[in-house]
Amino acid sequence: MALQNTKTLLDGFYSTFNFNERINNDPIEFPHRYTLRQDIEAAGLIAASFAYGKVTLFKPVIGKILGTMGTSPSDFLREFDIVRHGRLFTGFSYRFNKGGDITAFVYLLHRVISSDGSIKDAFMRGYSGSIYEALGGFVAHMLSIDTTAAYGANVKPPGLTQLLPSPYKGGACKRFNMFLRWMVRDADIDFGIWPEIPKDTLIIPLDTHIARIARCLCLTNRKGNDWKTAAEISASLRQLDPGDPLKYDFALCHHGISGACRAERNENACKTCAIYLI
Repeated sequence: MALQNTKTLLDGFYSTFNFNERINNDPIEFPHRYTLRQDIEAAGLIAASFAYGKVTLFKPVIGKILGTMGTSPSDFLREFDIVRHGRLFTGFSYRFNKGGDITAFVYLLHRVISSDGSIKDAFMRGYSGSIYEALGGFVAHMLSIDTTAAYGANVKPPGLTQLLPSPYKGGACKRFNMFLRWMVRDADIDFGIWPEIPKDTLIIPLDTHIARIARCLCLTNRKGNDWKTAAEISASLRQLDPGDPLKYDFALCHHGISGACRAERNENACKTCAIYLI
C-alpha cells in the first residue's frame, strides 16, 4: 500500500473515531477515575498490567484491586504494609496471577514508590531517549527487589513475572507500552502527564489484532509479534505522523477487535482497505 494511501486510511479512522464512546471498553477507563498525577500513574499501571484476555473478565479484577486501595491508590501503595495489608488480596486471582502474585506486585510498587518517590520518577531515572532502555531498566529494578516479605522466600514465580515483561527478552511488552501511551500522549483520552518523554519515541502496544492489521497495511513485513515488530510498526507510523505516531493506536486496536478488518479473520485482504490497494 502506498504511504499516502495508508495515511489517508488511518487518518480517516482517527478523525471519525469516537474516543469518549469507547472509553468504557478500554482499561484506560480506570485511571480516568482519578485527578492527581500519582493516582493516575498508579491506577494506570495496575489497570494496564492486568489488561489481558477478555475485557469483560479483566475489568472486574482491576476494579476489585483498585477498590481495595480506596480513594487514592498512590497513598495506599506508599503506606502499604505487607503484614497489615497483605491479606487484603487473599482470594484474588486472574488467569496466571494468584492472590500471592497480586500481593507481591503491590509490594513491589510500594517499594518503588518508597525509594523513588513515584512511578514516573522510577521510570525516568533510566530514560535517556530510549523507551527500550528505560522500560528494560524499570522492569529490572522491579525484579531486583527482594520478595521474601511477600512469598516467604526471594522468588519470582511466573504469576509475578508475567506482570513484568521486559523488552530485553524480546517481548512486545504490549501492556507497558499501552501504559506509556496513556502517560505521554496529550491528546484524545490520553493524559499527557509525562511531558519529558517525546511522543515520537513511543512504541505501539502490539497484540495480535494490531499485528494483523499492520501487516495488511504493509506497516511491517515481520512475522513475529515481538519488540522488533512493534518498533518497526512504530517507525512506519512515524512516517505518517512524525510528531504523534501513536495517535492511530486506539482506533486501530478497536477497529481490529470489532472484526471489521478481514485481516482479523485471516482472510486474504482487508475489505475496508482494499480500495486503497494499487
